Amino acid sequence: MTILDAKRHRPLDGGPSFSLGNRIYRAAWNITWLFLASWTPPGLNLWRRLLLVLFGAKIARTAFIYASARIWYPRHLEMGANACLGPRVNCYNMAMVRLGAYALASQGAHICAGTHDIDDPNFQLRAEPITIGDRAWIAADAFVGPGVTVGEGAVLGARGVAFKDLEPWTIYVGNPMAKVRQRQR
Repeated sequence: MTILDAKRHRPLDGGPSFSLGNRIYRAAWNITWLFLASWTPPGLNLWRRLLLVLFGAKIARTAFIYASARIWYPRHLEMGANACLGPRVNCYNMAMVRLGAYALASQGAHICAGTHDIDDPNFQLRAEPITIGDRAWIAADAFVGPGVTVGEGAVLGARGVAFKDLEPWTIYVGNPMAKVRQRQR
């Protein structure tokens, strides 16, 4: 997926940030999720995984995606064994988002791989991948920003905000996040 040049396409004046093909793909995806998945009970997780895979996601057979989770671009989603996108998680994956085995994004978490260059007069959009390591936990309503790597076993506490990498097996809380202590393995 290529982000269009803001100087040429002028999104601040209503121009597109993405190609027509990208916008059609996302429209088809949103309609599909709305009508075929967003209302499904927990027992239909296999169905939700199948829809994501059909749209290009790489999802382990034991991963769990709640029906109320929002995935912006399935082709940029990889989920390991027993990884979970909880209720109302917003996975704004303009760039690749990877959740390792047993990684958990709890209710209302926001995983945001896109931002704008605030020093560019055209407000150029840019995207950077996010990696959430094995056994890491993004707690309720927490925010993970573009380019962040959440180390194995790391925890970002409820409503925490991460714009920097989280060290493995370390607990962080707050906005901006602050290291609290090491986590037991």
